Amino acid sequence: MAKATKQKDTAKRVVTKKSTAKTAKTAKTAKTAKTAVAKTPKTPKVPLPAAVPKATRAAAKAKLPKVLRKAEKRMLAPLAPAIAGAEASILDRLWQVVEERRQSRDTMTSHSARLLARGTAKVAQKLGEEAVECVIEAATGNRAATVLESADLLYHLMVVWVDAGIQPQEVWGELARRQGISGIAEKASRPRGILRAAGTTKLP
Repeated sequence: MAKATKQKDTAKRVVTKKSTAKTAKTAKTAKTAKTAVAKTPKTPKVPLPAAVPKATRAAAKAKLPKVLRKAEKRMLAPLAPAIAGAEASILDRLWQVVEERRQSRDTMTSHSARLLARGTAKVAQKLGEEAVECVIEAATGNRAATVLESADLLYHLMVVWVDAGIQPQEVWGELARRQGISGIAEKASRPRGILRAAGTTKLP
């Protein structure tokens, strides 16, 4: 009986030893895997063009409560062309104001100066964001919101012009040049446009 007990204890110690070795091996494997993950370099985040989130699209499609629609209509009613200075030349004045803010470099109090100080990429990004918002409101038939987003879009377009050193007269001149010219003729006047319109490169 003593011999059987001794054999039993020996077998138990062997099982315990194997179990301990297995546990240690598992822990070592887990530690190695964890170390490998820790050493794996993180992929740098690349800024992507701002997409239209689903929540934004859903909010755009949602109909405002009647009380808010009435308030919106009442508040937007005065925004008619009857307001003094509400004419196309306001864009020239807006450009001049943005240009003055750029020269002042007062980033503490001027939104335009702060935006311009962040560089061309940020200025262009903001224009793209406002364009998307304007498109959303127009596509959903929200007339009042389209007016507001259009104003935002024009403001950020002026900021882009100021950043690029473009004066409004340059753009007005291009628009005037295009008046009375058909789309086909206008395209043909662009570089290589004549060649495309003629369908051949064998021209004098």
